[in-house]
Amino acid sequence: MADPYFFGYGSLVNLATHDFPDPRPARLFGWRRLWRHTDLRQVAFLTAIPDPECSIDGMIAHVPDDDWEALDAREWAYDRVAVSAHVRHDLKRPAEVAVYAVAPEKQSPPSTRHPILLSYIDVVVQGYLHAFGLEGVRDFFATTSGWDAPILNDRKEPRYPRHQQLKAAETDLVDRSLNDIGADIITAG
Repeated sequence: MADPYFFGYGSLVNLATHDFPDPRPARLFGWRRLWRHTDLRQVAFLTAIPDPECSIDGMIAHVPDDDWEALDAREWAYDRVAVSAHVRHDLKRPAEVAVYAVAPEKQSPPSTRHPILLSYIDVVVQGYLHAFGLEGVRDFFATTSGWDAPILNDRKEPRYPRHQQLKAAETDLVDRSLNDIGADIITAG
């Protein structure tokens, strides 16, 4: 029998945001990340979408006792999608891997009313930096679409519930990366 694992491609890459056991780097083939909004949340966030020309790095972690309830509660705006055949990992035993994705009919583009939170980007980039290094951060930006969306600078009063304290060099890396892609940073008003 295969062990249950999830594939995280956003904040779940940052191991400071969860305590799921046996986290390890993995790669999901045929998918990419996209910034989207859904009426199920106030702000925009990452989802995974099928893309046969792309693959994304992330973390897999074990779902203890095959109990998806806690993770489903955390990822409540997403559908859980089986992707075992599309994930490369270093486990020596069989694993049933799922990814969380927003159903296409529930997606809309981010907007000034429903922006991306900079505190969320900080958490994701910090996770990729710790797990995959600078190359992983560059790859995160390259394999994520929707960077033309407004990004709310909420660092002084983070709205993302699992925000993390970044070191100065990590903050600088996020800011430089966003500047390099011409991101639209807006301030709370």
